[in-house]
Amino acid sequence: MARPHYRHHTRPAQLVWCLLLIAHAATGALLLSLSLIAAALSAIWVGLPLLVTLTRLLRGHAHTHRRMLGHLLTEGPVPPPPYRPLPDTRLTTQVTTLLTDPATRRDYIWLAANSTAGLLLTALPAVLLTHGLLALAHTYTWRYSTAVYAIQPVTTQADAWPSLITGALLLTLAYIATPTALHTYIRLNRRLLAPTEHDRLTARVAHLATSRAHTIDAQASEVRRIERDLHDGAQARLVALGMSLGLAEEMLTRDPHTAHRLLTEARETTRQALTELRDLIRGIHPPVLVERGLDGALRALALTHHIPVDVDIDLPGRPPGPVESAAYFAVAELLTNTAKHAHATRAWVRINHGHDRMVITAGDDGRGGLDPDAGTGLTGIRRRLAPFDGHMHTSSPPGGPTVVTMELPCPLAPAPAAQP
Repeated sequence: MARPHYRHHTRPAQLVWCLLLIAHAATGALLLSLSLIAAALSAIWVGLPLLVTLTRLLRGHAHTHRRMLGHLLTEGPVPPPPYRPLPDTRLTTQVTTLLTDPATRRDYIWLAANSTAGLLLTALPAVLLTHGLLALAHTYTWRYSTAVYAIQPVTTQADAWPSLITGALLLTLAYIATPTALHTYIRLNRRLLAPTEHDRLTARVAHLATSRAHTIDAQASEVRRIERDLHDGAQARLVALGMSLGLAEEMLTRDPHTAHRLLTEARETTRQALTELRDLIRGIHPPVLVERGLDGALRALALTHHIPVDVDIDLPGRPPGPVESAAYFAVAELLTNTAKHAHATRAWVRINHGHDRMVITAGDDGRGGLDPDAGTGLTGIRRRLAPFDGHMHTSSPPGGPTVVTMELPCPLAPAPAAQP
């Protein structure tokens, strides 16, 4: 696991965070106590429903703690491990799932560690600060109470002065110990809450299996679409062309005028069939994408759009062919959705590359309110990006604007050198 990097916080802010984490750890201690009671009662089956409920609460408690750690780490929230979903079946099946889930077991280990060692670490700065302030105050308050300091009665001001030194030492220790205790606490919790390498590998395998299934489904759907378009479009026109040419051949000697009309219709049918074939080929892989790359293809696409589209692309090279194709069709789908549903007057596409990631931003000034989970368009884009570990984020408040950001990890091939 990589070394954590901490956000910069002042000493007072760190102390406040320690107090918040004390409260959270105390809540965890209560949850741990209830879980132990439920585990003991499970021997007579009474505690099984309570144990399942407490485990659900534990997952929420751990997830909240990961978000809190995200405010203290530059890397953001700690990612959760891959939990096994609780089945909506018999209670014993749910309990078996919980007991055999490695992520749940790690959560309980974290809960025990955070309720003991974590509570001590976060309480240390507050205890030192509190005792330091009390020691300073003792210099003046000894006369108002029955005061004892260092196991000896305090009867004069001279007896109270040593508490001033003690208070200064305790405050200095609190100042020094606060960042150390907080960082140690963060490292401990991050190590226990973050997914292990095995968890990451398992999640990666599951993601690849899902992406592979989606890719196979998409390929099968694309093949069916091509078959349907050929059958209903170009094939039907070619059949009509053959019939027109056959009739023209029969009429050529008997009725030249009718034959001429049939040949004219055949020529028009040929033109329409060629247009449909070009459209079909363009839908499979646009020739302009091969010839001019993503920049030229998207600029050509913008010229044919129903509304003005601003295109700004800064790519020092060309991405791999499959990534380039996925990016092109993702943008084309977004622009199609804009034309159909957004009621926009303009749209824009921005593409740049850095840190081996291509970032695509597409937006419009339409009415907004885009639901990323509604319809099949955005779902299809996600499936198109998934095989390349791509991600999509949407921002579409009511009233607009709508901004969709897509990230595709990919290297760039060097741009060809200009010919002299």
